[in-house]
Amino acid sequence: MGVIFGLWFPYPYREISGGSQIFLMVIGVDAICGPTLIAIIANPKKSKRELIADFFFIGAIQLAALGYGIFSAAEARPVVLAFEVDRMVAVSASEIDPKELVEAPMNMRSLSWKGPQLVGTRKPSNSDEMLDALDHSLQGLEPSARPSWWQDVSNNAPDIRLRAKKVSDLVAVSSPESQILLNNAIEKSGLPVGGLFYLPLTSRWTKEWVVLFAEPMNIVGYASVDGFSTSAQSAHKNPEAIKAAK
Repeated sequence: MGVIFGLWFPYPYREISGGSQIFLMVIGVDAICGPTLIAIIANPKKSKRELIADFFFIGAIQLAALGYGIFSAAEARPVVLAFEVDRMVAVSASEIDPKELVEAPMNMRSLSWKGPQLVGTRKPSNSDEMLDALDHSLQGLEPSARPSWWQDVSNNAPDIRLRAKKVSDLVAVSSPESQILLNNAIEKSGLPVGGLFYLPLTSRWTKEWVVLFAEPMNIVGYASVDGFSTSAQSAHKNPEAIKAAK
């Protein structure tokens, strides 16, 4: 529990990347596996040697189940939080081809074991790359999961400023339940709502989270609300951010 929630799936990625579900699955399988097998094979007439063999067999199955569960959690751990076009994307280790890591920037060639690394994604350098990116996207492989497309997130700062929207606008159009979640995130940030911006946060598990930013576009919080509800409304864009991006 300490490794999974403390290192691999720090808040809020235990929800965004499925850490809580995987942990419950691991505990559930192990907790059910032992008593069930004992109930099936238990027999008071068995000799001490047979009982020891039975418990060794059950213990081996439980350890195997635990090992597989930990392996699954390690593969599902978020290793990258990438800015991609108009959103932030949490990418798990299993979504990345290890062979492509050699094409990533030097400081991004190893996958994190302590929560996701913040990265940006570059734009296609020519028409061939654009077609290649489109082809991979149609196959479900976005630039956020392709190390050869990663770059220092500071290079995406103008785009982040352009795409980020005011949190106050999201609060205004959200449901009462979402407003509570947003207000809690705003309060935790310790910053006035007027100085906060957001981008949708997605992953393979969910698309209903947002990342809260404050100038100079530093992450200051998260909230489990739909960040796409105002994405098509250009009136919600930050004029100062657009001017800065230009």
